This record gives sequence, C-alpha cells and structure tokens, in this order.
Amino acid sequence: MVAALARSVRSLALKIASYGLMHLLVAMLVAFAITRDWRMALAIGLVEPFFQTIAYSVHDRIWHRIEHRRRRSGMEETAEAFTARLDLMNADEQARAHGHHGHSHALPSLKKIAVKTVTYGIMHFVVAVSVAFAITQDIRVALTVGVIEPLVQMVFFAIHDRIWTGHEARRATAQTA
Repeated sequence: MVAALARSVRSLALKIASYGLMHLLVAMLVAFAITRDWRMALAIGLVEPFFQTIAYSVHDRIWHRIEHRRRRSGMEETAEAFTARLDLMNADEQARAHGHHGHSHALPSLKKIAVKTVTYGIMHFVVAVSVAFAITQDIRVALTVGVIEPLVQMVFFAIHDRIWTGHEARRATAQTA
C-alpha cells in the first residue's frame, strides 16, 4: 500500500515537472519565434509561466468561492426539486443528482464549464500580454505573444496529456499482469 502510494506521488510529481518544463520551453520558443531575441524569449519563458501559475491560483480560488456560495444558496436544489415535480427528471436522474448528503453530485453544466474556460482564457491572455509588454515594451509583440502562446500551449498540453495517459495505462496494465 505504501509502495503504491509512493509510486503514485512520484508519478504525479514527474507529470507536473514535465508539464512545467514543457510550458517553459514552449513559451520560450513562441517568444523567440515572435521577437527573434533569445534574451527576451528567455525572460518571457521564465516569467510568464510564473505569473500564469499565480493568476491560475487566484482564478481557481474565485471559482471555488462562487461554487461554494451557490451551493449554500440552495438555488440548485430548488431547481432540481422543481424539475422533479414537473417530471422532467426521472428517478435515475434524481438519484444521480442527489447523493447521500442531499446535495447535488451532478456534473457541472456545459454553460458553467464554458464560462469558467472563457474566463480562464481571458486571464491567460491578459497575463501573457502584460508579461510580454513589460519585457518588450512593444504592444504589437505583446499582443502577438498573448494570442499565439496560449494557443500553442493548448496543443502541447493535449500532446503532453496524451503521452501521460498512455504511460499511466501501460503502468496500470503492467501492475495487473
């Protein structure tokens, strides 16, 4: 049990470290492709992910408080009770939506996920533009970095996630064998 936990923690630490390294490299390469200056690319690549991490933490905390406040308000419970009364939710949906504690365990709505994702994207853009402008003092370069860097990061995030999913699947298969 302890060995399995240690392997899990080690794997998570390696995944986080590899993502951080990938983020740094992609940010530097994108910045270099735009600025053609290794010093600026290095500065943007090192500073931007640092501030993105802080901004992400603030963003996540804000969303956590919004979700917590909504749960306390009982509005979701009222809406589910109302739809149940109108027979819009069958018994299986009601059972899925209400856990043993009497509050919703349903997945977040697509609208909520979209709003959270859009606000994260805006935040990422603002941080990337701000960092790039602070370093380059050129608004065109900053806007270009702010648009391109997050898009490239998304592609590499998907590749990174795919690689780690395959790695974890192979590890799970090896453990069961």
